[in-house]
Amino acid sequence: MVTRRRTRHSRSTIVRPVTFSSFARSVAHLATAYTSKRQKLEMKLQRYLSSAPGDGFVKQSLEEKSEESESSEEEELQGVIQADFEFFDPKPDDFHGVKVLLQNYLDNEQWDLSAFVDLILGQTTVGTVVKIEDDGLFAVVTALNLGRYKDHKCMMEIKEFLIKVCQDKDVMDDLRLLWDEQAHGVGLLVSQRVANLPPQLLPPLYNALFDEVLWATEDEPTEELRKAFCFKSYLIFSKIYKHKNADHKKGKNSHNEEVIIYIKPEDEIFHKLCLWSFCFPLHSEHVTTHELRNYRLMGLVMVVEADKVANFREELHSLIDEP
Repeated sequence: MVTRRRTRHSRSTIVRPVTFSSFARSVAHLATAYTSKRQKLEMKLQRYLSSAPGDGFVKQSLEEKSEESESSEEEELQGVIQADFEFFDPKPDDFHGVKVLLQNYLDNEQWDLSAFVDLILGQTTVGTVVKIEDDGLFAVVTALNLGRYKDHKCMMEIKEFLIKVCQDKDVMDDLRLLWDEQAHGVGLLVSQRVANLPPQLLPPLYNALFDEVLWATEDEPTEELRKAFCFKSYLIFSKIYKHKNADHKKGKNSHNEEVIIYIKPEDEIFHKLCLWSFCFPLHSEHVTTHELRNYRLMGLVMVVEADKVANFREELHSLIDEP
Protein backbone atom coordinates (compact mmCIF):
# COMPACT_ATOMS: atom_id res chain seq x y z
CA MET A 1 0.00 0.00 0.00
CA VAL A 2 1.33 3.43 -0.91
CA THR A 3 2.00 5.70 2.07
CA ARG A 4 0.43 9.13 1.60
CA ARG A 5 1.56 12.28 3.31
CA ARG A 6 -0.75 15.17 4.06
CA THR A 7 0.47 18.71 3.50
CA ARG A 8 -0.48 21.79 5.49
CA HIS A 9 0.07 25.55 5.25
CA SER A 10 0.97 27.95 8.06
CA ARG A 11 -0.90 31.17 8.72
CA SER A 12 -1.72 33.67 11.49
CA THR A 13 -5.21 34.83 12.27
CA ILE A 14 -7.66 35.99 14.92
CA VAL A 15 -9.75 33.30 16.59
CA ARG A 16 -13.45 34.05 16.23
CA PRO A 17 -16.65 32.24 15.37
CA VAL A 18 -16.67 31.70 11.61
CA THR A 19 -19.99 32.37 9.85
CA PHE A 20 -21.08 34.55 6.97
CA SER A 21 -22.36 37.65 8.84
CA SER A 22 -21.45 39.79 11.82
CA PHE A 23 -24.78 39.00 13.52
CA ALA A 24 -24.39 35.27 13.10
CA ARG A 25 -20.82 35.48 14.29
CA SER A 26 -21.84 37.21 17.51
CA VAL A 27 -24.68 34.79 18.21
CA ALA A 28 -22.60 31.74 17.37
CA HIS A 29 -20.03 33.00 19.85
CA LEU A 30 -22.66 33.30 22.56
CA ALA A 31 -24.03 29.87 21.68
CA THR A 32 -20.78 28.23 22.78
CA ALA A 33 -21.25 28.86 26.49
CA TYR A 34 -17.94 27.85 27.96
CA THR A 35 -15.93 29.67 25.28
CA SER A 36 -17.93 32.88 25.05
CA LYS A 37 -15.37 34.79 27.13
CA ARG A 38 -12.46 33.83 24.88
CA GLN A 39 -12.78 36.79 22.53
CA LYS A 40 -10.19 38.31 20.22
CA LEU A 41 -7.33 35.96 21.04
CA GLU A 42 -4.34 36.48 18.82
CA MET A 43 -3.41 33.09 17.44
CA LYS A 44 -0.28 31.96 15.74
CA LEU A 45 -0.90 28.62 14.06
CA GLN A 46 2.13 26.70 12.82
CA ARG A 47 1.66 23.36 11.13
CA TYR A 48 4.32 20.85 10.24
CA LEU A 49 4.41 17.27 9.11
CA SER A 50 5.85 14.99 11.74
CA SER A 51 8.74 12.81 10.68
CA ALA A 52 7.87 10.17 13.28
CA PRO A 53 7.31 6.67 11.85
CA GLY A 54 4.01 4.85 12.12
CA ASP A 55 1.03 7.17 12.18
CA GLY A 56 2.64 9.91 10.13
CA PHE A 57 0.37 12.37 11.91
CA VAL A 58 0.30 16.11 11.46
CA LYS A 59 1.12 18.21 14.49
CA GLN A 60 -0.57 21.57 14.75
CA SER A 61 1.35 23.98 17.00
CA LEU A 62 -1.02 26.56 18.42
CA GLU A 63 0.07 29.63 20.35
CA GLU A 64 -2.60 31.94 21.69
CA LYS A 65 -1.89 35.34 23.20
CA SER A 66 -4.55 37.77 24.38
CA GLU A 67 -4.61 41.35 23.18
CA GLU A 68 -4.54 44.40 25.43
CA SER A 69 -8.04 45.32 26.52
CA GLU A 70 -9.85 47.41 29.08
CA SER A 71 -12.13 44.45 29.75
CA SER A 72 -11.30 42.62 32.99
CA GLU A 73 -12.28 39.32 31.34
CA GLU A 74 -9.72 39.79 28.58
CA GLU A 75 -7.08 40.92 31.06
CA GLU A 76 -7.40 37.53 32.74
CA LEU A 77 -6.47 35.91 29.44
CA GLN A 78 -3.17 37.77 29.02
CA GLY A 79 -0.20 35.43 28.67
CA VAL A 80 0.58 32.52 26.39
CA ILE A 81 -1.32 29.27 26.07
CA GLN A 82 0.46 26.48 24.21
CA ALA A 83 -1.44 23.65 22.56
CA ASP A 84 -0.20 21.07 20.05
CA PHE A 85 -3.08 19.68 18.00
CA GLU A 86 -2.16 16.30 16.52
CA PHE A 87 -3.96 14.45 13.72
CA PHE A 88 -4.13 10.67 14.20
CA ASP A 89 -5.79 7.66 12.59
CA PRO A 90 -8.60 6.40 14.85
CA LYS A 91 -7.62 3.71 17.38
CA PRO A 92 -9.47 1.63 20.00
CA ASP A 93 -7.95 3.81 22.73
CA ASP A 94 -10.01 6.72 21.38
CA PHE A 95 -13.30 5.03 22.28
CA HIS A 96 -14.21 7.18 25.29
CA GLY A 97 -13.23 10.48 23.67
CA VAL A 98 -15.17 9.79 20.47
CA LYS A 99 -18.21 8.57 22.41
CA VAL A 100 -18.28 11.80 24.44
CA LEU A 101 -18.21 13.90 21.25
CA LEU A 102 -21.07 11.85 19.77
CA GLN A 103 -23.25 11.61 22.88
CA ASN A 104 -25.96 13.87 21.36
CA TYR A 105 -25.50 12.71 17.78
CA LEU A 106 -29.11 11.46 17.62
CA ASP A 107 -30.50 14.14 19.92
CA ASN A 108 -31.71 12.43 23.14
CA GLU A 109 -32.45 9.11 21.41
CA GLN A 110 -31.50 5.86 23.18
CA TRP A 111 -29.46 3.84 20.68
CA ASP A 112 -26.35 1.71 20.33
CA LEU A 113 -23.83 4.55 20.31
CA SER A 114 -21.01 2.28 21.50
CA ALA A 115 -21.35 0.07 18.42
CA PHE A 116 -21.36 3.17 16.21
CA VAL A 117 -18.11 4.37 17.80
CA ASP A 118 -16.63 0.91 17.21
CA LEU A 119 -17.43 1.22 13.48
CA ILE A 120 -15.67 4.58 13.34
CA LEU A 121 -12.59 3.32 15.18
CA GLY A 122 -12.48 0.13 13.13
CA GLN A 123 -12.08 2.10 9.89
CA THR A 124 -8.49 3.32 10.11
CA THR A 125 -7.75 4.12 6.46
CA VAL A 126 -10.39 6.85 6.28
CA GLY A 127 -10.96 9.04 9.31
CA THR A 128 -9.08 11.36 11.65
CA VAL A 129 -9.14 12.22 15.33
CA VAL A 130 -7.63 15.43 16.69
CA LYS A 131 -5.92 15.35 20.07
CA ILE A 132 -3.80 17.40 22.40
CA GLU A 133 -1.25 15.31 24.24
CA ASP A 134 -2.46 14.37 27.74
CA ASP A 135 -5.56 16.53 27.28
CA GLY A 136 -8.13 14.37 25.54
CA LEU A 137 -9.73 14.17 22.12
CA PHE A 138 -11.08 17.31 20.45
CA ALA A 139 -12.53 16.23 17.08
CA VAL A 140 -13.39 13.28 14.91
CA VAL A 141 -14.22 13.17 11.21
CA THR A 142 -14.92 10.14 9.02
CA ALA A 143 -17.18 8.75 6.29
CA LEU A 144 -18.94 5.38 6.63
CA ASN A 145 -20.49 3.55 3.68
CA LEU A 146 -24.23 3.08 4.32
CA GLY A 147 -24.44 -0.09 2.26
CA ARG A 148 -21.40 -1.69 3.85
CA TYR A 149 -22.73 -1.22 7.38
CA LYS A 150 -26.50 -1.24 6.75
CA ASP A 151 -27.07 -4.48 8.68
CA HIS A 152 -25.43 -3.18 11.86
CA LYS A 153 -27.94 -2.34 14.56
CA CYS A 154 -26.56 1.17 15.13
CA MET A 155 -26.91 2.05 11.44
CA MET A 156 -30.45 0.71 11.33
CA GLU A 157 -31.23 2.87 14.36
CA ILE A 158 -29.87 5.95 12.58
CA LYS A 159 -32.08 5.16 9.59
CA GLU A 160 -35.14 4.70 11.79
CA PHE A 161 -34.41 7.94 13.63
CA LEU A 162 -34.14 9.99 10.43
CA ILE A 163 -37.31 8.47 8.99
CA LYS A 164 -39.11 9.24 12.24
CA VAL A 165 -38.10 12.93 12.33
CA CYS A 166 -38.58 13.61 8.60
CA GLN A 167 -41.96 15.32 8.03
CA ASP A 168 -41.61 16.08 4.31
CA LYS A 169 -43.15 13.33 2.14
CA ASP A 170 -41.06 14.15 -0.95
CA VAL A 171 -37.87 14.16 1.10
CA MET A 172 -38.98 10.96 2.83
CA ASP A 173 -39.03 9.19 -0.53
CA ASP A 174 -35.51 10.47 -1.25
CA LEU A 175 -34.36 9.40 2.21
CA ARG A 176 -35.67 5.85 1.82
CA LEU A 177 -34.10 5.62 -1.64
CA LEU A 178 -30.79 6.77 -0.19
CA TRP A 179 -30.77 4.04 2.47
CA ASP A 180 -31.97 1.30 0.12
CA GLU A 181 -31.11 1.29 -3.60
CA GLN A 182 -28.41 3.98 -3.34
CA ALA A 183 -26.85 2.90 -0.03
CA HIS A 184 -23.61 1.45 -1.45
CA GLY A 185 -22.75 4.80 -3.01
CA VAL A 186 -23.50 6.93 0.06
CA GLY A 187 -21.05 7.99 2.75
CA LEU A 188 -22.35 8.98 6.18
CA LEU A 189 -20.10 11.96 6.89
CA VAL A 190 -19.55 12.20 10.64
CA SER A 191 -17.89 15.37 11.91
CA GLN A 192 -18.02 16.20 15.61
CA ARG A 193 -15.75 18.46 17.66
CA VAL A 194 -15.53 20.61 20.74
CA ALA A 195 -17.05 24.07 20.34
CA ASN A 196 -13.80 26.01 20.62
CA LEU A 197 -11.65 24.03 18.17
CA PRO A 198 -9.69 26.64 16.17
CA PRO A 199 -11.46 27.11 12.82
CA GLN A 200 -8.07 27.14 11.09
CA LEU A 201 -7.99 23.37 11.60
CA LEU A 202 -11.12 22.81 9.51
CA PRO A 203 -9.60 23.00 5.99
CA PRO A 204 -6.79 20.50 6.74
CA LEU A 205 -9.22 18.26 8.61
CA TYR A 206 -11.67 18.06 5.69
CA ASN A 207 -8.82 17.90 3.17
CA ALA A 208 -7.50 14.87 5.04
CA LEU A 209 -10.91 13.18 4.93
CA PHE A 210 -11.59 13.69 1.24
CA ASP A 211 -7.99 12.87 0.27
CA GLU A 212 -8.19 9.63 2.25
CA VAL A 213 -11.46 8.71 0.55
CA LEU A 214 -9.78 9.15 -2.82
CA TRP A 215 -6.70 7.21 -1.77
CA ALA A 216 -8.85 4.37 -0.40
CA THR A 217 -10.43 3.89 -3.85
CA GLU A 218 -6.90 3.19 -5.12
CA ASP A 219 -5.02 1.67 -2.19
CA GLU A 220 -7.43 -0.63 -0.33
CA PRO A 221 -6.33 -4.29 -0.70
CA THR A 222 -9.57 -5.68 -2.17
CA GLU A 223 -11.94 -4.51 -4.89
CA GLU A 224 -14.84 -4.65 -2.46
CA LEU A 225 -13.12 -2.23 -0.08
CA ARG A 226 -12.05 0.07 -2.88
CA LYS A 227 -15.64 0.25 -4.14
CA ALA A 228 -16.84 0.97 -0.60
CA PHE A 229 -15.22 4.40 -0.82
CA CYS A 230 -16.48 5.29 -4.31
CA PHE A 231 -19.07 7.63 -2.87
CA LYS A 232 -21.58 9.32 -5.14
CA SER A 233 -23.02 11.39 -2.31
CA TYR A 234 -22.62 12.19 1.38
CA LEU A 235 -25.29 12.15 4.07
CA ILE A 236 -24.67 14.78 6.73
CA PHE A 237 -26.66 15.78 9.75
CA SER A 238 -25.83 18.56 12.11
CA LYS A 239 -27.40 21.25 14.29
CA ILE A 240 -28.45 24.82 13.58
CA TYR A 241 -30.39 27.62 15.22
CA LYS A 242 -33.48 28.44 13.18
CA HIS A 243 -35.63 31.53 13.69
CA LYS A 244 -39.01 30.72 15.23
CA ASN A 245 -40.70 32.71 12.46
CA ALA A 246 -38.52 31.25 9.71
CA ASP A 247 -41.50 30.27 7.55
CA HIS A 248 -42.49 33.94 7.33
CA LYS A 249 -39.00 35.39 6.92
CA LYS A 250 -36.60 35.69 4.03
CA GLY A 251 -33.01 36.72 4.61
CA LYS A 252 -33.11 39.18 7.52
CA ASN A 253 -35.69 41.32 9.24
CA SER A 254 -35.47 44.92 10.48
CA HIS A 255 -33.59 43.71 13.56
CA ASN A 256 -30.95 42.11 11.35
CA GLU A 257 -31.96 38.62 12.50
CA GLU A 258 -31.06 35.83 10.12
CA VAL A 259 -33.32 32.87 9.40
CA ILE A 260 -30.59 30.30 10.17
CA ILE A 261 -27.50 30.50 12.36
CA TYR A 262 -25.00 27.76 11.54
CA ILE A 263 -23.18 26.46 14.60
CA LYS A 264 -20.53 24.88 12.36
CA PRO A 265 -19.36 27.29 9.64
CA GLU A 266 -18.92 24.52 7.07
CA ASP A 267 -22.59 23.57 7.35
CA GLU A 268 -23.65 26.74 5.55
CA ILE A 269 -21.50 25.68 2.60
CA PHE A 270 -22.84 22.12 2.67
CA HIS A 271 -26.39 23.48 2.89
CA LYS A 272 -25.89 25.73 -0.12
CA LEU A 273 -24.43 22.86 -2.16
CA CYS A 274 -26.77 20.10 -1.04
CA LEU A 275 -29.09 18.14 -3.32
CA TRP A 276 -31.87 18.08 -0.71
CA SER A 277 -32.28 18.72 3.01
CA PHE A 278 -34.75 18.90 5.85
CA CYS A 279 -34.88 20.25 9.41
CA PHE A 280 -36.47 18.86 12.57
CA PRO A 281 -36.75 20.11 16.18
CA LEU A 282 -34.28 18.84 18.77
CA HIS A 283 -35.04 18.05 22.39
CA SER A 284 -31.58 17.80 23.96
CA GLU A 285 -30.37 20.58 26.24
CA HIS A 286 -28.80 23.59 24.57
CA VAL A 287 -27.52 27.05 25.37
CA THR A 288 -30.14 29.78 25.72
CA THR A 289 -29.13 33.44 25.62
CA HIS A 290 -30.89 36.74 25.13
CA GLU A 291 -29.56 36.85 21.56
CA LEU A 292 -31.04 33.41 20.84
CA ARG A 293 -34.46 34.08 22.38
CA ASN A 294 -36.09 34.06 18.93
CA TYR A 295 -34.34 30.90 17.76
CA ARG A 296 -34.96 27.17 18.14
CA LEU A 297 -32.28 24.48 18.07
CA MET A 298 -32.93 22.22 15.07
CA GLY A 299 -31.41 19.18 13.44
CA LEU A 300 -30.31 19.66 9.83
CA VAL A 301 -30.05 16.69 7.45
CA MET A 302 -28.35 17.22 4.09
CA VAL A 303 -27.29 15.15 1.10
CA VAL A 304 -24.36 16.54 -0.86
CA GLU A 305 -23.26 15.00 -4.15
CA ALA A 306 -19.64 13.89 -4.24
CA ASP A 307 -18.92 16.04 -7.29
CA LYS A 308 -19.57 19.11 -5.09
CA VAL A 309 -16.67 18.28 -2.78
CA ALA A 310 -14.16 20.34 -4.77
CA ASN A 311 -16.46 23.37 -4.49
CA PHE A 312 -16.85 22.76 -0.77
CA ARG A 313 -13.10 22.59 -0.18
CA GLU A 314 -12.51 25.78 -2.13
CA GLU A 315 -15.28 27.68 -0.33
CA LEU A 316 -14.18 26.43 3.10
CA HIS A 317 -10.64 27.68 2.48
CA SER A 318 -11.98 31.04 1.31
CA LEU A 319 -14.21 31.33 4.38
CA ILE A 320 -11.48 30.53 6.90
CA ASP A 321 -8.91 32.65 5.09
CA GLU A 322 -11.12 35.74 4.79
CA PRO A 323 -9.73 38.84 6.53
